[in-house]
Amino acid sequence: MKIGQKFNSLTYTEYIHIIDNYKKFSDFNTLALFRSLVETKKLDLNQKLEIRDYANKQFQKSFDFLQLKDPDTYLSLKILGENLTIADESKIWEDIRVNQEKILKDKKIKHRNFGQYSKHNCGYDSCPYNGLMIKQGSSLVEASMRFKSDKCKAGSILKSDNHKKQRKIMKQLIQQELADE
Repeated sequence: MKIGQKFNSLTYTEYIHIIDNYKKFSDFNTLALFRSLVETKKLDLNQKLEIRDYANKQFQKSFDFLQLKDPDTYLSLKILGENLTIADESKIWEDIRVNQEKILKDKKIKHRNFGQYSKHNCGYDSCPYNGLMIKQGSSLVEASMRFKSDKCKAGSILKSDNHKKQRKIMKQLIQQELADE
């Protein structure tokens, strides 16, 4: 059985019915459900909050993974109906980054190509690469996930080059001393 319509066109009772019977629908998608709660104009704020909380009981793992897959939607759902200061929003973003790192570590996932992080999005509307799937580590990666625990590859390369130069200089000094004797 299929839902047959977009989530953001559903009423409150239809949302509840679909969440209760989600296994019966072949085209059910938790990401679409959560995104529709942010986008829908058919529901008032209290109904959105009730549906969000009800959906979280059913799909808590999916909601938590949303931090990794689509952090903007996660943030929108998390702060639904709240007025936050810039500091509060920054704190929530920091928590999201910490949780992203924890989820990747717990699931033993080595790559970071998830959801919005798997497509090029530089912010320019005229960019021909917008929406293009990108390979992790390529030059098109603009908004890749970064954590405080990440090591800077450029620093280790510089350190390696410095060690190589020092070994070369030491070798030259030793050869020069041997030649002088």
